[in-house]
This record gives sequence, C-alpha cells and structure tokens, in this order.
Amino acid sequence: MSQIILITGASSGFGRLMANTLAAAGHIVYASMRGLDGKNAHRVDEIAAHAARHGVDLRTVELDVQSENSAERAIETIMADQGRIDVVIHNAGHMVWGPSEAFTPEQLAELYDVNVLGTQRVNRAVLPHMRAAKRGLMVWIGSSSAAGGIPPMVGPYFAAKAGMDALAVSYARELAPLGIESSIVVPGAFTRGTNHFLHAGSPADTDRANEYEASLPGDFSDTMLRELAATVPDAADPQAVADGVVDIVDAPFGRRPFRVVIDPASDGSVVSYGVIDRVREEFLRRIGFGYLLQPAVHERS
Repeated sequence: MSQIILITGASSGFGRLMANTLAAAGHIVYASMRGLDGKNAHRVDEIAAHAARHGVDLRTVELDVQSENSAERAIETIMADQGRIDVVIHNAGHMVWGPSEAFTPEQLAELYDVNVLGTQRVNRAVLPHMRAAKRGLMVWIGSSSAAGGIPPMVGPYFAAKAGMDALAVSYARELAPLGIESSIVVPGAFTRGTNHFLHAGSPADTDRANEYEASLPGDFSDTMLRELAATVPDAADPQAVADGVVDIVDAPFGRRPFRVVIDPASDGSVVSYGVIDRVREEFLRRIGFGYLLQPAVHERS
C-alpha cells in the first residue's frame, strides 16, 4: 500500500537517497528542506526532474526543523494535499569536526537544536494527526556513535545524536499504545557518498583549536580523520541505509524492527545496542508495561 511519507533534511545525503528509493518503491514522498526559493532552489529542480524522469510521486516541501512555524506549515501542506501522513522520517542533522573544547556553548546548543529539538518540533506538528488516525510510523535516523566506537574530534555531534536516540526510545514506548510504530535506523560511518564530513562544521574558537592541535604529537586531527575513514570498506554504500528504510516502511504493521544497525565499519554498536535494548525491554516487563514493546492495533478513524 502506498504510504504518505515526510523526510526531513532531504536535500542531499541519506535523506535524498531515501526520498528517491521510497518514491521508486511506489510511495508518495515529500522531501523537505530549507530554502526552496533560495539556497536549495536547484535541489527542487533536480528532484522534480528526477520524479518526471522516473515517473514517481516525489515532491518537495519547505521545512526548517529549527522553526516551529515552518514545521507546522509543512505538515499543514501535506495534510491539505493528502488528508493524512503515514510516515515521518527524522533525518535532518548537522555534523561537526574538531576538538570539543574549541566549540562554544552556543555551537553545542545549535547542534542540539538541529538534531534533537528539530525532531520535537516536527513531532508536535504531526502527532495530533497520527493520533487521530490511530496509526503511523516514526523512523529515526540515529548514529552508531551513541553506543559504538567514539573517536575524538566529533564530541558535540555525538552528544546530540545520543540525545536524539534517547528521545526516540522514549517516544516509541509512549506512542505504541496509540497505534504508532517506531523504528530507529543506526548508520555507522559512511565517509563516501554523503556530505557529512564534507559539510561538517568547525570550532568557532579557532585560537583554542590551534592551541589544542599544537599541544598534541603529530598532525592529530588529520590522522584521526584518515584512520576513521580507513575503517570503512571501499564497497560501503550509503544506499544500504535507504534500502533499509524502505524495508522498514514496507514491512507489515506490528512487525517492523525496533532498531536496525547498518554499520560497514563494525564499530561494535550492533553488540552494544543489542544489550542496551534488551535491558530496557526487560525493565518494562518487570514493571508491568511489556505491552509497550509492540504498537497497539486500532481500527482506523
């Protein structure tokens, strides 16, 4: 059955791959991003051309996850077009690279705003509609860093993604009785085929960053980046993440996996998450709330 899908941060990278792949699978996809009439106007043209060329229903919608009004307008647009929203994919995010000390508190707040508060703005706009429908799917694009190997120089980003993961887990249990399902997709490091490292932010306090580099042996930052990239096999393809999302969306209601780790670098997160999620599940059963582990089935309104 064709689903109405909203993807945040879909101008490039994982988001764009997901949009193309989900549309090819027969779904109606809204690829959201900022600046449809400005910085991303060329993306709008590219997506429209792709949709026409492949005969798929792939659209763009303005959505800045850092604006509550923007999130509400985007949801209103989709509801006006389709009358429902079946799937939300929380993909929007921003990465940084550099010594943690050299990032200002304001920069950390900005990362948290994009990677965590952005999901909250979208949820508050869309969940009333999903609750009314008594059915829906939340897909959260996390990071293996929240439970796997954590290299230095990416601390602020990893902290924000860990916050998003914790929020996703809580939401999953709160929404399950309402018939809204959740899946967390956990990509590992993909150093090719995405813009994560290319567009990564840098510390605002450049003096502090230079002091840090000068106090360490060798070319610490460049060496760390090179060694991190070396853990990723040459054949690693970010398309695997998009394919994994399609598999989740196309799976029957109630049988979608709670978490899927897609980690070509094998940083250990698949093991860690297996333990963490099991501990949490057992705790819910212990306090008598094991039913929150599966979405309730309601007759749709």
